Amino acid sequence: MKQSYLYILKCSDGTFYTGVTSQLTQRIFQHNTAYFPNCYTVTRRPLQLVFYAEFTDINLAIQKEKQIKKWSKAKKDALVHGHYDDLVNLAKKDFIR
Repeated sequence: MKQSYLYILKCSDGTFYTGVTSQLTQRIFQHNTAYFPNCYTVTRRPLQLVFYAEFTDINLAIQKEKQIKKWSKAKKDALVHGHYDDLVNLAKKDFIR
């Protein structure tokens, strides 16, 4: 099976960009050179690859990408820094205000 990658870039403005590709090195190069001029990352360079995961099933990679894109910045930051135990608590909603 073809290898796929879920990746997270940290942008110069502190935001995260999450994507999926089958050519990780090439895709990072494309982001850094503004190959796609309308991409979110064009005005947020320089970019830093801060996380990636390998998948053999592209559909699973896309599913995880969609899931992570909905996460808060704090939860993405915990993932990037390997604080996996914090992910469960960051998923909880605070309904008492």
